[in-house]
Amino acid sequence: MSTPKIFESEYRFCLIMWDTEPIKCAEIAKICKEKLTWSRTTTYTVIKRLSERGVLKVENSYVTSLISKEEAQKSELDELMEKKFENSLPAFIAAFSKGRTLNAEEADALKTLIENAEEK
Repeated sequence: MSTPKIFESEYRFCLIMWDTEPIKCAEIAKICKEKLTWSRTTTYTVIKRLSERGVLKVENSYVTSLISKEEAQKSELDELMEKKFENSLPAFIAAFSKGRTLNAEEADALKTLIENAEEK
């Protein structure tokens, strides 16, 4: 099963939800008003859309996620890799690191990731 698409404004909502869930709809609406300057109806509309797409569920006025932050991030990166880098990890890393200098710790972390990812 693929992860449903979460658009940018919905993702900002999800960041709040992941940090506070389970949370009552009314409570998250208050937080979204404060942090995102959304009206209550905007928050409820986003909750409804995400619920319909299977990103979250509402039960007894409580909102909980059906998809983790990590799953959403991975899905977004997979889509980016496919659309912009033709599924080439080296092309992605080259674009990402272009113009950046890695410190020794970052370089070691990347080397470790590569070593661990190599087929044995």
